[in-house]
Amino acid sequence: MTTKNDMDTAKDHSKDAVATVVAAFAQRRNVSVDDIVSLATQLMPVFGKPEVTTPAIATEPVPIIETVKSAATPAIPLDKAVTNDKVFCLCCGRGFTMLKRHLNAEHGLTEEEYRQLFSLPESMPLVAPNYSERKAAYAKQVGLGKYNRDSNLEEGASAP
Repeated sequence: MTTKNDMDTAKDHSKDAVATVVAAFAQRRNVSVDDIVSLATQLMPVFGKPEVTTPAIATEPVPIIETVKSAATPAIPLDKAVTNDKVFCLCCGRGFTMLKRHLNAEHGLTEEEYRQLFSLPESMPLVAPNYSERKAAYAKQVGLGKYNRDSNLEEGASAP
């Protein structure tokens, strides 16, 4: 049987959990007050009215991260996310030449998770087109990818 004191304690724990998550989110750079309020609003139903159980019965943990990620909306419109010189992060709206390092360091996402989060097609670039072309041109200029293994075998070298 649950008592009023048990209910109050459980409610305090759920508020503490929301406050902890929101406080950690608020410490990040480029977070607006609206973002913080939005996150708190999204988390309240997740932690909402807790069910107090007896110690013998364990409850399954709620996948908080999946709940928050499923409600992700892009920070900028998709049609403006890629320009010739920059690729803009849909999580925070900042522009980069390459998104991979930023996604992992700032948002804890892999490229695949990022694409799934915003339902992006595989054809959507995560590297600025001009940067990609410049690197490809340099690789061709240096002669990368032109090594022919068969020509070395003809000159008397033995195969491994």
